[in-house]
Amino acid sequence: MTDSQSPDLRASARELHDAGLCVLPIKADGSKRPAVSWMQYKVHRSAPAEHDAWFGGDRTRGIAVVYGQVSGGVELIEFEGLAIREGLLTEVTEIMESSGLGEAWAAITNGWVTESPSGGRHYRVRVDGAAVPPNRKLASRLAREDEWDDVERQRVAEKPGTKIVRVLIETRGEGGYGLVEPSGPAVHASGRPYVRVEGSPANIPVLDADTMKAIRDICRMVDQMPVPEAPKTAPKTAEPLPNGALRPGEDYEARADWADILRGTFRPIITRGHTIYWGWADGVGGVKATTGRDPEKDRLWVFATGSEFQADTPYSKFGAYALIEHGGDYKAAASALRRQGYGTPTPRRRLSAVPAQPEHFSDGSAALDASHAPDTHDEFEGGPQLRAVPAKPELDITNEADAIDGVLELMRTGQLPDLYTRAGGPCWVYRDDNDDPVVQQLGTDNLRAYLADHVATFVVKRTAEEIVEERELLMPKSCATILGRKAWPLPVLRGIVTSPVIRPDGSLLDSLGYDRATGLYLEPRVKLRRLQPQVTQDSLARAKAIVLDQVLKDFPWVAASDRAHFLGALLTPIIRPYFHGATPMFVLTATAAGSGKSLLKDIFRHCYGIASTAWPENDTELRKSITTQLYGTGQPVVVFDNLPNGYVLKSPVLSALLTDEVWGDRILGATGKVTMPNDRLWLVTGNALRTGGDNKRRVFWVRLDPDCPDPDQRDGFTVGDLRPWLRSNSSTLVAALVTMVRAWISAGAPIVRVRKGDYSEWASMLAGLLGYLGVEGWMADQNEARTQDDEEQEWTAFLEEWRATYGTEPLQTGAVIKGLPNHVPRKGDEPPSANQLGMWLKARAGRYFGTHKVVMVYDSHKRQNLWRVDVHADRGTGRHEP
Repeated sequence: MTDSQSPDLRASARELHDAGLCVLPIKADGSKRPAVSWMQYKVHRSAPAEHDAWFGGDRTRGIAVVYGQVSGGVELIEFEGLAIREGLLTEVTEIMESSGLGEAWAAITNGWVTESPSGGRHYRVRVDGAAVPPNRKLASRLAREDEWDDVERQRVAEKPGTKIVRVLIETRGEGGYGLVEPSGPAVHASGRPYVRVEGSPANIPVLDADTMKAIRDICRMVDQMPVPEAPKTAPKTAEPLPNGALRPGEDYEARADWADILRGTFRPIITRGHTIYWGWADGVGGVKATTGRDPEKDRLWVFATGSEFQADTPYSKFGAYALIEHGGDYKAAASALRRQGYGTPTPRRRLSAVPAQPEHFSDGSAALDASHAPDTHDEFEGGPQLRAVPAKPELDITNEADAIDGVLELMRTGQLPDLYTRAGGPCWVYRDDNDDPVVQQLGTDNLRAYLADHVATFVVKRTAEEIVEERELLMPKSCATILGRKAWPLPVLRGIVTSPVIRPDGSLLDSLGYDRATGLYLEPRVKLRRLQPQVTQDSLARAKAIVLDQVLKDFPWVAASDRAHFLGALLTPIIRPYFHGATPMFVLTATAAGSGKSLLKDIFRHCYGIASTAWPENDTELRKSITTQLYGTGQPVVVFDNLPNGYVLKSPVLSALLTDEVWGDRILGATGKVTMPNDRLWLVTGNALRTGGDNKRRVFWVRLDPDCPDPDQRDGFTVGDLRPWLRSNSSTLVAALVTMVRAWISAGAPIVRVRKGDYSEWASMLAGLLGYLGVEGWMADQNEARTQDDEEQEWTAFLEEWRATYGTEPLQTGAVIKGLPNHVPRKGDEPPSANQLGMWLKARAGRYFGTHKVVMVYDSHKRQNLWRVDVHADRGTGRHEP
């Protein structure tokens, strides 16, 4: 410090003016306020003439400089006397040097320096490249109580909680002013003067704006004012856990090191006391952050942008870790820290055991109940195999995503009994009120109820004292998400069988419940009899006697083919998995009511169970009825019962059903199409039924003709009343049917090749099976069957008469109608028009009716279609009559 200074304020004003500074006069009353209205001097620099007026004569005044643009971009940095005494200048200087700002800071501290009356330091710098910012307090601290003056004590007394602040470092910038030497004792309340320490206004250093910003940031780093902490960066301290237990975040706060937390983002530059100053990890730039300034609350302060941390915000160690590693998710961060061993292990109260459901599972384990066990029988040995049901698993569903994954894993590992997938979704099998098996496609509520019965689901709830597992059901939206998948790791349910059946490899499926080899679910309609391990001739003979000589003996079959066809239908459900393709429809028809059609249907009902439905009014309703049976019912036999007398079976929907192996349709209330295997046996009953269109080739006839009045009054049957006999002996009848098929399989499953279109494989097997059993008549009614088809008969007679009358002569349709008025097919009572007959002929061109077919001949002269009838005269030569 030097004592040499000019008391001549006019000379000082000239020195300041020559340095480009704007000068103001200050009152000599200790207020440090301007002696003139000075707003204009924020933008217009005072002139020498004004200086002469202000500072001339013996008037006592102080002198000040207006900072900012009006003084050429000069800014003042002021260290208060308190900051000097507490060593902040030394600390800031060390930080500046460690940050690479030592040279710039030295230029400032060795430039124009003034000591204030309080012992502080005023440093000036000219900012280049940007406007000087306004006045700013860079560092402050709360005043200690022993530092309060009388006025401050009174303020606190009047308003408790008032914070008394001591400024440590501040700036004077745009719109601000500051007193300079040689302002004397009269202008300052302390009665002490301003003294020049170093340099002069002529050697104010010039620094660029970026450097000045970095210098201000360093000064801000020594700020000691407490700042309210945000829960997002420094979670509030929770209530202490009992027995001194620590939460993961609390334990991390005590044990973690900032160097590990900030690695990759910041590197330590300098340490002063408890405070560590940090710079970017790549070494570029100077100090950007601090830690440890407050020993009681070690917080990270970042003073720069460019990182994931918010500037000027305190971060706890746990808050910084949560931000860096988990994007600010404290829950995830705490979970991760707990897995790393942080926090006191919390006592966990496990879920109470959930009692098992009292009812039996429907996969066959119900047979463990003695009341459900099958009766024994001397003729049949062996028995059903039972599948053990796994213990009820537990599943944590606290997190929805984990809950969904957990359910799918239980599916994959086979821990969910009785659950399958079919037709695009999970399903289960149960018996309805009629004791018939039903396939239930699961909705959201179904799946939720199922999981409530079969899985002990729980959520984990944490309290201050313990972790508790509480019983909770899976959320409906989680169940909906599971059902919304396109695939499920569940066994595929390919169908329901209600009796033992033959697998594709020839083995017998007779174990209750789901069979993984075939995807079939055995839900017997009757209690299964014990079957011999090997079929003997004696057991085969007893089986044939039960079926042929008792049950089927007294029905009034029209011909042997009718009995053979019915027996073939009766055996088809047992061999259904053994062959591919669809089966034809069996038409049970009679000449009169009471002939026995219902009894034939009852045999199927008692052996296998049937799904019985009325014949729909139109094809749209027929399609819906078919889909309902395939989608929802489990019975292997579907019966369209009691069609009107003389009804003609003529439907394109029925034709498609009887040829398609897979049936596809839209389910009511569903948005997508489902496909189902067409694995049912289709029956239709009625009196005097006939066929039309293409359905003649898709049906097998089972005809009854008692040839007597009041056929329902007949008596003297071998088994007496068949219905009571079936109620008592249906399990014996099923065992006999299975024995007949097993005997055929044991004999090598011989087949007899027959041709029946789409049904050739099935028809050939049945021909071989019935032939092995010695049952005659299979498909022996093919010629007679034509008489059951109205269209076949009508068109056969028409074409035969046409050929007999006109030979091979081509005719116009009008000539045919005129020449054969009594033989032309009709629609209703009226004969067709020439155009209508032409359309009918086109639809049937090339098709044989009997041995005759219609052929179109184009007359190029008359430019019209003519028609003739050809006769198939092949007698094994491969030639046809021209």
